[in-house]
Amino acid sequence: MRDQPIGWPGDGPVLVEGPPDPVVPASGPVRRSARGLELLGRVLAGSGVDPDVPVVELGAGGTLPPELAEDPEDPEGFDPAEATNPLRHAVRLPPRPGRAVDWPAWAPPEVVGAFRRTGVSRPWSHQAEGAELAHAGRDVVVATGTASGKSLVYQLPVLSRLTAEPRATALYLSPTKALAADQLRALRELGLSDVRPAALDGDTPMDERDWARRHARWIFSNPDMLHRSVLPRHGRWAGFLRRLAFVVVDECHTYRGVFGSHVALLLRRLLRIARRYGARPTIVLASATVARPAEFACRLTGREVTAVTEDGSPSAGRTVALWEPPLLLELNGENGAPVRRPASTESSRMLADLVVEGARTLAFVRSRRGAEVTALGAQRLVADVDPDLVPRISAYRGGYLPEERRALESALMRGELLGVATTNALELGVDIAGLDAVVVAGFPGTRASFWQQAGRAGRAADEALVVLVARDDPMDTYLVHHPRALLGAPVESCVLDPGNPYVLAPQLVCAAAEMPLTEQDVAEVFGGAVAEEVLAELVDDGVLRRRPTGWFWPTTREQPAASVDIRGSGLGQVALVEAGTGRMLGTVDGASAPGTAHPGAVYLHRGESYVVDELDLDAGVALVHQEEPDWRTDARSNSDVEIVAVRARSDHGPVSVCFGDVRVTSQVVGYQRRTPDGTVLETVPLEMPAQTLETRSVWYTIDETVLADAGIDPSRVPGALHAAEHAAIGLLPLFAICDRWDIGGLSTALHPDTGLPTVFVHDGHPGGAGLAERGHAVLERWLRATREAIRDCGCRTGCPSCVQSPKCGNGNNPLDKAGAVRVLDLVIGALVRHPGTG
Repeated sequence: MRDQPIGWPGDGPVLVEGPPDPVVPASGPVRRSARGLELLGRVLAGSGVDPDVPVVELGAGGTLPPELAEDPEDPEGFDPAEATNPLRHAVRLPPRPGRAVDWPAWAPPEVVGAFRRTGVSRPWSHQAEGAELAHAGRDVVVATGTASGKSLVYQLPVLSRLTAEPRATALYLSPTKALAADQLRALRELGLSDVRPAALDGDTPMDERDWARRHARWIFSNPDMLHRSVLPRHGRWAGFLRRLAFVVVDECHTYRGVFGSHVALLLRRLLRIARRYGARPTIVLASATVARPAEFACRLTGREVTAVTEDGSPSAGRTVALWEPPLLLELNGENGAPVRRPASTESSRMLADLVVEGARTLAFVRSRRGAEVTALGAQRLVADVDPDLVPRISAYRGGYLPEERRALESALMRGELLGVATTNALELGVDIAGLDAVVVAGFPGTRASFWQQAGRAGRAADEALVVLVARDDPMDTYLVHHPRALLGAPVESCVLDPGNPYVLAPQLVCAAAEMPLTEQDVAEVFGGAVAEEVLAELVDDGVLRRRPTGWFWPTTREQPAASVDIRGSGLGQVALVEAGTGRMLGTVDGASAPGTAHPGAVYLHRGESYVVDELDLDAGVALVHQEEPDWRTDARSNSDVEIVAVRARSDHGPVSVCFGDVRVTSQVVGYQRRTPDGTVLETVPLEMPAQTLETRSVWYTIDETVLADAGIDPSRVPGALHAAEHAAIGLLPLFAICDRWDIGGLSTALHPDTGLPTVFVHDGHPGGAGLAERGHAVLERWLRATREAIRDCGCRTGCPSCVQSPKCGNGNNPLDKAGAVRVLDLVIGALVRHPGTG
């Protein structure tokens, strides 16, 4: 199967993400509009840049033009002109017509009529293909662009079954409550009687939960409720599970890493219980376009799954601008590094400009704090132009209380909000495709997420604008200088590992508590030999009991699911509570709390600043007070890596590459107070508890004599390795769907376990999430991209855009940018010249 160029459906299966597809009516051609270019001109004018810029267009078949197909030459030092011209590339993605087909003959007239009443005259080709497979009982995953109508792929067969079989039931699972609520709303708008849909999530009152259990035929829920409420009490849900005909898994590409591994085992638990009641539901999965979607869906569900990847929906055109904020020559950052204008500042200004222009705009920001800062900045800017626009700009993020989220979603749907700064909570949440513009403040970590976010923009007749604003990050630097890596590359693979013992053990305990595990369950459902080893340890530890008929949970008085965190570290959530009033403001993950909710940390909520007074990890509470400091805080931590076991090793002359098990000990040791432009005001020491992580890592060693021969004397080795490690961590998400915060690293001129200069990059989750393993598999490509990111950065000696890290425990010292390029040249050269042995 061949990979196809971005942005144009070909004859074969589409394995890469095209420009996300807004819904365009089947009647009427896709018209070209200059709206996207007009909005880009407005953004450029707001930056004081000539708005008359050249825009490259993709060629026939979506091919990249020559100027985007090759890497630029090595820059000869810093070019001051680039400091003031932030637009690196502008590319217009052409519109694409849709391919509509007839409704399938098996669809009941009342179901077809309901869709027609909501404006769906005929389905697109991929919708009909996926629905046909699901109707025939085939498990299917549909992997097409944003707003391509994936919902109809499961709605049509599910509603047809519920209409034909009055006792049949269905279960819908989504990663966010907002998405499930939106899908439930859309289903109710169809007006079909006797479907009896209902929500089941953490916000559902108890009386409504009871009604759903007794009467609902299509339940809209999430993995958390399935894990904590339904499966542990499956006897109460026997009627629903006995008649279960379909399980819908929406936005399944989000189930990756440790969370994805938990969900994979959770789905196996569900199917096992359903089988106990005599049901074998058909599974329908919906995904953004990912590499090898059928293979991923099989790993997620444990079943054979057929993929539908050729998108038949139409697409309006988009102008995609790649934007690198200029260097602020008058400012210096940490260790004298040059400082770029923050992506949040650029995005605030763009959001304000676009709102003033009347353009409905979303600004996607990487962090909760960033969403608040971006919305506040835009409000301040529009206040000087039109104060009436201030209340039409807001932030939206996770951590808000349910009633706050619902109010914002309602205002967004009614059009009362014109500009919204949001985290990825709206990437997968409310269906709001058809906006005029999307500003992506910092690459969201994966191409799939970028196109999901970009797909929120684009109307039937008007082309839209999408701007990627680079953060001070090696990945962002690489992408804005190499548009082919974003616009012409295959999307990433989703990585998950259901065999991770740190995930498998608690899931097996939950399964045994639901129903004793048999040898057949272990062999056919939970992974065979790996599961047997984990079960043996659980029996030895007294957690489970072994009987001739299987493995048993020893008590019926309590359920283990309540103590198993499927979304993160296993440390649960820490509540942010206002000390003076007792009001809960929001939550943070327990694993990240030492770095984000430590004493002295600044926490933003709905535009108001709070400072943390006390953090109690055992109680899961951080006490805060309201304050408006003119600084922000960034935590600093130290770590050590111990090699536990080597799983793979290859020798390449002076370079050796390994993959294996490691033990990482880390501790938050302080935090920095910084001004909004990044200037360090103060470094404050902290004594937070040390945390130990058993995980997996890829590492390489280099012979000291080769480093010396390359002109890197011993005094420069620590800085060169340190800079190469930082940049490599920043670039790994280019090859595996993850975030740089999901991984960590260590570099040292003399590691005690190797006796050589060594660079580690390890997973940030217990047992590993497959990320370091993926890095090991693509090491040469990964390190080449790392070298290019460092080389392309306009700074002289290193900055956050290339080799500085926002989470460095050593304060980004020492760092040697030129030395890092030489180190990477040595490693890449050794990989090429010396075939691996070992």
